[in-house]
Amino acid sequence: MNMTFDTQHLLRLAHDKSAKSKSELADIVVSLFDHRGDVLSDGERALMFSIIHNLVSEVEISVRRKLCERLADQPGTPYGLIKSLTEDDLDVAYPILTRSEVLKNEDLIEIIHLRAEEYQLAVALREGLDTQVSDVLVETDNPRVISELLNNQSAKLSDETLINLVHKSKEMRPIQGPLLHRSELSEDMAKRMFMWVSAALRTHIVSRYHIDSIEVDRLLERAALEGYATTMVEKSRNDSELIKSLRDRGMITVDMMIQTLTEGETPIFFAIFSALTELSDVMVRRIVFDKNHTSLAVVCHALGLGELDFATIFRKTRRVAPGRARATREEVNMALEMYREIDVIEAESAVELWRRDEDYQLAIKAIQDKL
Repeated sequence: MNMTFDTQHLLRLAHDKSAKSKSELADIVVSLFDHRGDVLSDGERALMFSIIHNLVSEVEISVRRKLCERLADQPGTPYGLIKSLTEDDLDVAYPILTRSEVLKNEDLIEIIHLRAEEYQLAVALREGLDTQVSDVLVETDNPRVISELLNNQSAKLSDETLINLVHKSKEMRPIQGPLLHRSELSEDMAKRMFMWVSAALRTHIVSRYHIDSIEVDRLLERAALEGYATTMVEKSRNDSELIKSLRDRGMITVDMMIQTLTEGETPIFFAIFSALTELSDVMVRRIVFDKNHTSLAVVCHALGLGELDFATIFRKTRRVAPGRARATREEVNMALEMYREIDVIEAESAVELWRRDEDYQLAIKAIQDKL
């Protein structure tokens, strides 16, 4: 495409109301950002932003998504344009919500108060959240939102908020693991949590804070006296009965699967994953532990999961896989780009093959060849 900035041509396209002109105009604007975004004059940039503001509500979602991807990293984008884009569908607004530096704290707080959980989760992913926004995220009392915030190691948390979270963790099990992995958590706070967390998290507390055996015995005795003596072994014996109970009550759902994964209940997560996909336990583990995340993306697509749920599962299963490092933001973004390209019909066909235990790698290769 010719990258000459032809002002008159852009204005003619902007005044033409046909779908073809709108599509051509959007393509030109995106291409200009890709190839000349840093060398446009102030007048050219102002014209482009004006065109985008008038255009964005009239083009299809895939075009709006491309525009948001470019604008999210443009600090000079007009505030009014960025603010309006946060009100679009999540698939469109996601880059703005997670990355745009144009948004102010009061904008983020308004989004948390007024928008759905998925928008709150996107805000919780932002780099360098300050304590004011973090406090409002904690006030949602939503375990998924708070867990996402705690997993964002760049987010700042006040001492008062940490104390509040320790108290909440008594009843809010999903946040226990992420909270105990925060660098700001003091030893005294962690010892308080020792009373009610799982055996695995107790081991983490002992290891991280180098608590000696005498202190461990004292804490265990105190936990028993306070009624927090349930062990992971006792709980695991009830896992199979729990799955049956959940199935009988219609609770084998995607939300329940994600919740158990977030809470660190890996055996139950695998069991629900297997029940939802009708895949064998061996196949499910193969998919989750596969370093090539295409297979996980294919299954999530076949289940009809949105991008945010897939990103959550992708990140959290990385922690389940032995010897696998946490997913970086770049890896998550690459996985999401790949996820958008997968055809749902082909994903369902691949999963059907796996149900019959046919060639796993063959199905993956067929999907990848089309991406």
